[in-house]
Amino acid sequence: MAEYNFHLDIVSAEKRLFSGSVTAVTVSGSEGELGVRYGHAPLLTAIRPGLVQYVTKAGEQEVLYVSGGMLEVQNSSVMVLADTAIRAEDLDKAKAEEAKRSAEAKLQNSSHDVDYAEAAAELARAMAKLRVLQLVKKNVR
Repeated sequence: MAEYNFHLDIVSAEKRLFSGSVTAVTVSGSEGELGVRYGHAPLLTAIRPGLVQYVTKAGEQEVLYVSGGMLEVQNSSVMVLADTAIRAEDLDKAKAEEAKRSAEAKLQNSSHDVDYAEAAAELARAMAKLRVLQLVKKNVR
């Protein structure tokens, strides 16, 4: 079976992380994991904190963490507009674990000074970073 390629752009508020030809993309969409291959129907959806995983034309698999954003799928291109995007190898596990502990502590605090929505969002971002790190560790073995 022939592999069909399409163009992928991954852009964060800070920089362009990837622009090139790929065979597949997986994104943590608002309704769950979403896979995109050549010929996918046009789509516009929110991205939740999680991963963006893609396979380049050369067969190399790359993984990034995104804190949220939007995914746009067109006929021959895909655009990931991320609030924040970090390559998996640049994530700091210790910082992610500390952020998780801190967010959990805020959520357990019975004080009225706690912004529960923000604490829940912090927890979701920390958990997503840890899932990305776990996936990368599993794929390295």
